[in-house]
Amino acid sequence: MTAPIDPGALSPDQARALFRAGLRVPTSGWCAGWTQANLIAVPREQAYDLLLFAQRNPKPCPVLDVAEPGEVSTPLFAGDLRTDLPGYIVYERGEPVAEATDVTDFWRDDLVSFLIGCSFTFEDALRDAGVPVRHIEQNGNVPMYRTNRMCRRAGEFGGPLVVSMRPVPAAQVADAVRVTSRYPSVHGAPVHIGDPLDLGIDDIGAPDFGDPVEIRVDEIPVFWACGVTPQAAVMASRPKLAIGHAPGHMAITDARDSRYLVP
Repeated sequence: MTAPIDPGALSPDQARALFRAGLRVPTSGWCAGWTQANLIAVPREQAYDLLLFAQRNPKPCPVLDVAEPGEVSTPLFAGDLRTDLPGYIVYERGEPVAEATDVTDFWRDDLVSFLIGCSFTFEDALRDAGVPVRHIEQNGNVPMYRTNRMCRRAGEFGGPLVVSMRPVPAAQVADAVRVTSRYPSVHGAPVHIGDPLDLGIDDIGAPDFGDPVEIRVDEIPVFWACGVTPQAAVMASRPKLAIGHAPGHMAITDARDSRYLVP
């Protein structure tokens, strides 16, 4: 199955139907104007610790919605959380044991699903302001990196901050900061601008998740907190089971991006 010519024109229902049918593709640029979210689901016994982890680390883990145990949809996401994302990773004791486009066979009635804000939500606003978004230009996935910054621990969960990176022309960095700071519920302003070594990133061309992108001579790498951080916490903390989205393969919700824009 191939992606549609103009995925930005699709509604969330249309996109979710394609993913349910097995299309696996990064979702940056899909369903223009509709909010995308990270998914992480853990057993009920770990759910409070994960919620506390998110509360203590709101920059990378802004919670948009939490389902009841076993629920596979929420008011924010009318589809099926087991089938309607383009890609999932299943973890056992922190180790990835499966990558799939359908996790129905792994689902349990005690799983509590969290929808975490995603920086894809502000990418249309960046482009509207004339700031390039390179991974969309290159038809790829945003590059994401583990950093040397540790999140504040909560119960069972702890681990490193994960960031996404977009190269921005030096003259437009202030615009990128201004635009994204107006979306605090989906990571907001950058956490770092400039030298990746300051974040412990030795090779900017080798992301831990996603695809490398071209950084041009006049551009500066700009880093935003990333909603893959809970999965890094799962890998570090090793709970019995967790299910997350494949990085960059998001839950496309029924909320509008404008819902998360502050004046």
